[in-house]
Amino acid sequence: MKKFLIQRDISWLSFNGRVLQEANDPSVPLKERIRFLGIFSNNLDEFFRVRVATLKRMVELVGKRKKLNMHLEEDPQSILDQIQVVVLQQQNEFNRIWQNILRELKRENILLVDEKSLNREQQVFVRKYFDDEVRSNIIPLMIESLPQLPYLRDKSIYLGVVMRKNSSAYHQKYALIEIPARAVGRFIQLPSKPGVQSIILLEDLVRFNLPNIFSYFDYDIFDAHIFKVTKDAEIDIDNDVSTSFVEKIEKGLKNRRKGKPVRFVYDKEMDAGLLEYLIRRLNLNRKSNIIPGGRIHNFRHFMDFPDVFATKSTRRPSFTHRDLKSSMRVTDVIVKKDVMLHFPYHSFDALIDLLREAAMDPDVTSIKITAYRLASNSKIINALINAARNGKEVVVMLEVKARFDEEANLEWKTVLEEEGVKVLLGPDRMKVHAKLCIIKKRKGTKTIQYGFVSTGNLNEKTARVYGDHCLLTANRNVMADINRIFRYLENLQTGVQHLRACKTLLVCPVSMRKQLITLIDREIKFARAGKPAAIILKVNSLSDAILIRKLDEAAIAGVEVQMIVRGIFCAMIYGKKVKAHMSAISIVDEYLEHARVMIFHNLGKEKIYISSADWMVRNLDHRVEAAIPVINAEIGQELREIIHIQLRDNVKARILDNELSNNYVPSTGKKKIRSQIETYQYLFKKNNEPSEVSSH
Repeated sequence: MKKFLIQRDISWLSFNGRVLQEANDPSVPLKERIRFLGIFSNNLDEFFRVRVATLKRMVELVGKRKKLNMHLEEDPQSILDQIQVVVLQQQNEFNRIWQNILRELKRENILLVDEKSLNREQQVFVRKYFDDEVRSNIIPLMIESLPQLPYLRDKSIYLGVVMRKNSSAYHQKYALIEIPARAVGRFIQLPSKPGVQSIILLEDLVRFNLPNIFSYFDYDIFDAHIFKVTKDAEIDIDNDVSTSFVEKIEKGLKNRRKGKPVRFVYDKEMDAGLLEYLIRRLNLNRKSNIIPGGRIHNFRHFMDFPDVFATKSTRRPSFTHRDLKSSMRVTDVIVKKDVMLHFPYHSFDALIDLLREAAMDPDVTSIKITAYRLASNSKIINALINAARNGKEVVVMLEVKARFDEEANLEWKTVLEEEGVKVLLGPDRMKVHAKLCIIKKRKGTKTIQYGFVSTGNLNEKTARVYGDHCLLTANRNVMADINRIFRYLENLQTGVQHLRACKTLLVCPVSMRKQLITLIDREIKFARAGKPAAIILKVNSLSDAILIRKLDEAAIAGVEVQMIVRGIFCAMIYGKKVKAHMSAISIVDEYLEHARVMIFHNLGKEKIYISSADWMVRNLDHRVEAAIPVINAEIGQELREIIHIQLRDNVKARILDNELSNNYVPSTGKKKIRSQIETYQYLFKKNNEPSEVSSH
């Protein structure tokens, strides 16, 4: 491992530790603290499905590489061992926090009731609820009689059941029950005394009904504990030239279901015999991630914990951007001036309205747009379908390789194509992650082009909680580059020259890395000449070794480097010169900080960009990404103010250091600044200032 880099997977675990800190923060509303436990759990599931699975694959290749005398920069087994240590530490912290939250729930008269503490009225309710709502979704499996363990879903939880008879210690059977949380819901509210809210988890309701479920076998003792299996989520795309790319993805999705287990989490009270049986049948060993836990698993469902709290959410409503509040159409505003939306502070409806207007406008001839992750009932897709029905040419670059959204996007592909939309799938081995839209309309002999470039997904659901920036523009140079990107996407075999021809947007994989290095080098040149030099970088992840080295070089030269990095942060801030000029924070709060912003001082004539790309090898070299310069001075000033508010955060900001300590930025003796609230107030105030609609 390079000495100037923190290992990326360990850094990611440190980020998830920051999520856990939010669950532990008594100033966070109780419902939100429970939600953060759910986010932590869901994050960890995906980490094991993707990163740990990848490392396990690498371990299998180590022997082959050593035989070929290939150099290994990192030992994957060593990383897995480190992961195991950190995960167990975080699991203990998770359990401690959950016990504290349970006590706080009790103080608020919210009781999480198990199957052994039901009163008579609740018992009657639970039996009836099981018969009416649950029984038809239950299929018990008597696993001892099966030649092999049945397929276990990796997003499900299972009840491992041991059945015994009082009359004989030797007479017992094992069974598995998949808990149908997706079909029924995880939480069932029970009849309760006035002022009390009693909730039972679905698995405990099933536990209570085990004698009923297994009445045929005449057992009278039931020992049942929860476990879950996490599997390798990698999709292997074969090289069979006789099958289409979509068929390869579909085949990969089917094979994903057969993925190897990479983690086995179980209730530490589970019957020892059943535990040993499951471990053996799943072909796990001591090198597998076998993690003892508490009674409850799949905490990701707790993101949707019932809203039974006396204190309701104080989440501030989004509002319409001031330039779009008039009776003018969104389209009419954009063709006259640039508008930047800051989600979730500004309403996402503006993007939907823009597409709806285009769908109905008789002068609009075409809409081209990229889509990565869409809402389950996407209003974006509905607007595009209406445009196609109205005779517009509609082209959608739909990324069917977006991890965990592959099936949903394949379904959208079918829906769109049935409506006459042209669907592009992008390069086989490269994801299209850029968020772009271009709309063309014809007015007499004149063609007008407008659209947007965004840092976030075109997803109205996540736009309520993801912090992103979206620039709506009719800038001719920007539109020319978006056209070039779509020409490439429509001609993958011969069109790469169109990407290289982009002059305004920074585009991956052809030019962004080189242009970023040029921008950093310019700041280094200024610093070495004794002139002011500064770089502000906001990304989700920073792991690219080349750019980290370049930032180190800048700091050593005297460039002030300030970074806001939500997740992976691999840079080690080392040596006096680097420490004197480089700092980094991470903000984890109510909204997920998803935006990417780059500001280069440039002797006071700042170069400001927003982008879809993180500073990672996968983004810069293996994806189609875009960064757009912010040319409008007013928008640039607004974006700069937001970034500086975040840099001053001393409530939800943590210092990123070499020790991964996640210490909060100190606020002693200073005014407390919680950047998300301050940003809302700043934008809300600006929203009520008079605005002029001027031309580009």
